[in-house]
Formats: sequence, structure tokens, C-alpha cells
Amino acid sequence: MAVTAWIDQQRQKDLQRIRNFCLMDDDFMTKCFEGDVKYIQLVLRIILCMPDLIVVDVRTQVFMENLLDRSVRLDILATDSMGRKINVEIQRSDKGAGWRRARYNSSMLDTHLLKKSENFDDLPDTYVVFITEHDVIGDGQPIYRIDRYISGSGKKFEDGSHIIYVNGEYRDETPIGKLMHDFSCTDPNDMYFEELAERVRFFKESKEGVLTMCRAMEDMRNESLKEGRRQGMQKGRTEEKNLTVLRMLEIGKYALEEVAAISGLPLEEVKKLQAKQGV
Repeated sequence: MAVTAWIDQQRQKDLQRIRNFCLMDDDFMTKCFEGDVKYIQLVLRIILCMPDLIVVDVRTQVFMENLLDRSVRLDILATDSMGRKINVEIQRSDKGAGWRRARYNSSMLDTHLLKKSENFDDLPDTYVVFITEHDVIGDGQPIYRIDRYISGSGKKFEDGSHIIYVNGEYRDETPIGKLMHDFSCTDPNDMYFEELAERVRFFKESKEGVLTMCRAMEDMRNESLKEGRRQGMQKGRTEEKNLTVLRMLEIGKYALEEVAAISGLPLEEVKKLQAKQGV
């Protein structure tokens, strides 16, 4: 009975979370935009001021691997009929929408767009779009378009890369003002754009949509649990190594290089532990 009660309680919490979701929640947003291009097409036509833009493919939670350094997971990656690649990111935290984050996403798109021996001139245009809950640039504009210019002449440096920030706080009767209103709506009945309202309503009110969201949240919980366990194990291993180092330092028989080799910790970490403990 206790397990059944807990499961029922968790389900009620999930249902309440679903009721409170809006398109500014990235997990909910990616569910709403996956599998059907018409929803992201509507959004991109407004943001990019391209009323004739045709999206031919959309993927969500796209993992792009960098074999040398940090990889990245994109919220949405769309491709239009001209071959342009458009990455859309939702950010409720100002910290997650930094200028260098946008630069990194843009560079990661480029590294995956040309095959060996293909001409650089064949590199398609790319757009990195950050929809932020707050006006992170702070000039009160609905949209900020970032392009490269040649210093002195002011001419555009037409390399085909574009970064766009959308101010999620912006409200007026223009399409972008209405769109940002809709992104913050928890009730689809209050939304301006019926296509978006239809999609949000599906995941909030239909049996199939609610079940899909519940399963997605369960998957997220399981993934978080696995990550927590992994981090806990890693922390335990690190603490064990630290203890080994401290014991070896106390004995005083080993050179720091030997302590590092035996414990598996970097030499710099061994030196830090030595200084911290005054050994």
C-alpha cells in the first residue's frame, strides 16, 4: 500500500507539473516541437522575419560530440528548404545564455556540416537562436540580431553565421510580442497562435499527450538518479584517493611523484593536499 500510495502521489505531482508547464520550459518545449515541422516553422518565420521559410526537418535534444573537448546538446535543430541549419535554445537562466555559449553552439554546428573534401563555400548558413525568459541584453528590444561587420567600413562580413537573442519579456500586439506571450502561457486557451495552443493542449489535456509527458518526466528522473549515483561513486572514489594520499604523506617515505602515481591523483592535486594539511 505504501508503494502504491507513493506512486499515486508522484503521478499527482507530475500532473500538476504538466499543468504548470509552458513553452519556456525546455523539456516541455522540445516535446511540443518534435515530430512535426509546422510548429517550429511558425516560430521561426516570426523570429527570423522570413514568412516564406519552409522547415523540412526538425530534431530535438540533438547531441553533438566534440572528440577533443566539450560536447553539446542542442534543444532544437531545424533544417529549412534552403539547407540552412537553425539551432533554437530556451534559457530561463541568464547564465545559460552567455555570448560565448552562443558562439560555441555556432562553431559546433559548423564542424558537423561539411564532409571531408567538400568545399568551404558549400557551408550552409547557420542560425543560433536563444529565446530567453529575461531581456539578457537589456536594451528593451524584442529581438537582437548579431552579425559580423568589417571594422572601419561597417560592411557586413558575410560568412553566413547568425546569432539571435529573443527577449522573452517583450509584449505588444506585434507577432513577436504575441509569440513571447504564448511562450509564457500555461493555459492554451490564453494563447494567441492557435497552432501552438493546439500542440500545448495536446500535451496538457489529451490522454495520449499527458501519458507521453509523464513518461518523459519518469525518464528524466531515472536519468537524474543514474547521474546522481555516478557522481556519488565518483565522489567516493575521489575521497578514497585523497585519504590514501594523506596517509602516504604522513608516513613520509614517498616522493610526491610516487604518491601521485600510486594514488592515481594528478601531481598538482597531491601538492594541494600537502599544502592544505601542512604535511
